[in-house]
This record gives sequence, C-alpha cells and structure tokens, in this order.
Amino acid sequence: MLTRFAKKARHGFTLVEIMIVVLIIGILLAIAIPNFLKARETSQVKSCQANIKQIASAKEQYAIDFKKASTDTINLSDLIGSDKYLKSTPSCPSGGTYTAGALNADATCSIGATAGHKMP
Repeated sequence: MLTRFAKKARHGFTLVEIMIVVLIIGILLAIAIPNFLKARETSQVKSCQANIKQIASAKEQYAIDFKKASTDTINLSDLIGSDKYLKSTPSCPSGGTYTAGALNADATCSIGATAGHKMP
C-alpha cells in the first residue's frame, strides 16, 4: 500500500537534459552545413563543366557537317533542336548562361572561369 509520502515516478525529461540534446544537435549542424554547401558548390561546377563539354562536342560535329573554318563563330541556337546536336538549351545549375563562340575557343559560362565554370 502506498502512502501519501511515496515518491512519484518520474515521466519525461528535465530542462537540462533537453538543453544538452539541443546543444549536441546544434554542434552537429555547425559541422555538417559548411560541408554540405561545399559539396553542393562542387557538384554545380562539375555539372557546368559537363555542359560545356557537351557544347564543345556539338560545335565540333556542327563544324564537320557544315565544313566550317576554325575561326568561324557558332551561335548556340545553331546547335539546339530536336533534330540537331543538342536537344535543348543547357542551363548552368548556378544560373549562368552559355555562349558557344568561335570553333577554336571553348564555350563559356557567364559565371566565369574564376568560379570554376570553364572547360577543365
């Protein structure tokens, strides 16, 4: 038989325990978020470089098919279409735009080479 002085069973967590868990989660997030942002930036650069390689391949094929000189300039619109060399306009994952340019030069991204958006 329980007396009125018996201790009640403890249910739930104390404020200190909850604060410690929140602190640990905060520390883990402080470590993980910069790494996530760096990985995201790296994947955007790699995707942009892959798009530039695709444009370069399309330019070469276009030049062969139409017997263009190496100094001729090609517009991106010449390469795009369902029956052409690229099905659709490539889009830079960082929001840049591409320029095909001359055959003897690499395609460029408006983000710029300083950010890594160039032919590797």
